Amino acid sequence: MPSIDTELVNKILSLKRERKAVILAHNYQLGEVQDIADFVGDSLELSQNAAETQAEVIVFCGVHFMAETASILCPHKVVLLPDLAAGCPMADMITAERLREKKRELPDATVVCYVNSTAEVKAESDICCTSANAVRVVESLDSEQILFVPDQFLGHYVSTKIKKKYFLWPGFCPSHVRILPQHILQLEKDYPQAKVMVHPECRPGVIALADEVLSTGGMCHYAQREDISQMIVGTEIGIIYRLKKENPAKRFIAASEQAVCPDMKLITLEKILWSLETMAPEVKVPEEIRLKAKAAVDRMLEVG
Repeated sequence: MPSIDTELVNKILSLKRERKAVILAHNYQLGEVQDIADFVGDSLELSQNAAETQAEVIVFCGVHFMAETASILCPHKVVLLPDLAAGCPMADMITAERLREKKRELPDATVVCYVNSTAEVKAESDICCTSANAVRVVESLDSEQILFVPDQFLGHYVSTKIKKKYFLWPGFCPSHVRILPQHILQLEKDYPQAKVMVHPECRPGVIALADEVLSTGGMCHYAQREDISQMIVGTEIGIIYRLKKENPAKRFIAASEQAVCPDMKLITLEKILWSLETMAPEVKVPEEIRLKAKAAVDRMLEVG
């Protein structure tokens, strides 16, 4: 492993204090970025962490929709995304305009929007959900018709738990679809004692082979169980850094080394420093869109 530039780290920490900033890092970020963060976790969890701090500036080490979510929940804070090119292919598979067209086709359907989406898409939705609470959110709705956007695989997973009529948007996470059933089957042979935990963004065939279907936050909690020492991890491989760091005596095996999100790896320590120096690039959701999107997020938070 390359050694960390101590001088660079100290510059970031000094400027962070000067700017009254908080650094957030998603579980899929580079290890060096996770190490320098004040909070590491799921996208929504991180924005909620930031909202509870006295920080005036949020440096979001994640992808664009996550910085938008922070702007939605923290409108009076400056939200910085150290690399504007850090996007989400799945979030880009749907637009507000296309969602409005689909809503006209399905006037009786309630729109459930995965938080892995743009602020504009959230603003066109009835309620948001995370990978951790998607089943509870759909269960809470009176509507018998659900338009689930944008992740077809998370939507399919929910459809196996709650009986309703589903219309699934054909979006997906390119990193998670690289994990295939044959990967899991081979690893189960190689590591017969290991538990299999996978993210609900995975293909149905992969989910069917799992011992546990969990969000990244759920995986971090599950990994702490004393009765489990080996885990096959079916999600973006960046999380394994945190899992090993928090559970050094345990073994974590990536379900597929191909499950890498290149967007999540764009942010580096150098870019964090540059972002704090220049106070750019800033992500700011327009107020009209922010209020509509926040209403969908708030409805989700009421469900829990």
